[in-house]
Amino acid sequence: MSGPTELPPAIDVSNLRKVYGSGHTEIVAIRDATLQINRGEVVGLFGPSGSGKSTLLTAMALINPPTSGHIVIGGQPVMDGPRAMVDARSFRRQNIGFVFQKPNLIPFLTALENVQVALEINDTPAKKARERALELLEYLSVHPRADNLPVALSGGEQQRVAVARALANNPSLILADEPTASLDGALGRQVMELFTKVAHERHAGVLVVTHDARTLDVFDRILDVEDGRIQIRANHKTQ
Repeated sequence: MSGPTELPPAIDVSNLRKVYGSGHTEIVAIRDATLQINRGEVVGLFGPSGSGKSTLLTAMALINPPTSGHIVIGGQPVMDGPRAMVDARSFRRQNIGFVFQKPNLIPFLTALENVQVALEINDTPAKKARERALELLEYLSVHPRADNLPVALSGGEQQRVAVARALANNPSLILADEPTASLDGALGRQVMELFTKVAHERHAGVLVVTHDARTLDVFDRILDVEDGRIQIRANHKTQ
């Protein structure tokens, strides 16, 4: 089997641009963004509010089409400007894991069922989906809480379940939007270390949008966004 270095990048974005409005009301949210995230690495995306981070993330998730530019995920061209080259919804379910600021678990389903349902909507048989969900909860050390509803879980446990759900279909790309914003320092650290574990052990490419400077050392690389432009932060682990 090929190693992670022989696989195509988890995502390759080139000359991405997003413009809202036109004429004197035109707002450029992303300016010719180019970036690549490889399988097996975790990348941090930092920048002030309004810098374009969320716009970039939703474009990469095939939720908010760019005005121009190209997106290739796992070697598959998926966006050519605003034109989708795949069925975006189906492709997203099968290839992209998304972790939100809040866990967004279904309140009337147990932790196990919240993960299992992500598999079943992709037509995984119920028995296999349950086995896979249990495996992921164990992998993320939250399996003792498998039969609990979200209300009975701590914030950190809920976010672990959310990460398990994002991993359900073995995506090549995981996108996380401020996943530690509602957690204290210790719990936030644990969740960030989970992304490192997932990237390095499961060979997924992981991009985390965050303001949390306390977790700089977990990233293999850091990108800074300012006014829609991307810059690579050099030698961040020595700072």
